[in-house]
Amino acid sequence: MVEKIKGLMKKYEEMIAYLVVGVLTTLVSWGAMFLASWLLFGNPLHPTPFENAVMSAVNWVAGVTFAYFTNRRFVFKSHEPMLQEIPKFVLSRVSTLILDLVVRQVFGMMGINTYITTFVSAVLVFIGNYVMSKLLVFRKGKQQKINIEVNNIVNNIEVNKKDK
Repeated sequence: MVEKIKGLMKKYEEMIAYLVVGVLTTLVSWGAMFLASWLLFGNPLHPTPFENAVMSAVNWVAGVTFAYFTNRRFVFKSHEPMLQEIPKFVLSRVSTLILDLVVRQVFGMMGINTYITTFVSAVLVFIGNYVMSKLLVFRKGKQQKINIEVNNIVNNIEVNKKDK
């Protein structure tokens, strides 16, 4: 039973790590937003549109920055040059920001409840961010693919030895 759980954890390691990093990213971006609100505007309970815009920008920049480095290291374990990845990562996050804005606008015009809108948008953004990160930003380079295959072969040999 324990081996089966370990096998499932190994199989879904990337997705589990992505979920954990996502939660941490949310906490960091919210923390940065609240800190900016407090430091810049005296923590207004009813911010002006300008204050809202500044806090949203801080929230987004902090979240994207934290997400890049944690996804790179803990989720996708990338060793590719950062200068190649960062622009793709930022552009992918800008595209899901636009998706979020479009979903909110369309659902708002349709009169759909804001909580439902937020949930649907969050799910679509989560999926979009994962797919773009995996397929466009943190694509495994040739050498990285070879190393992964060698590690998989070694792990399979070790598992087979334990089973005998």
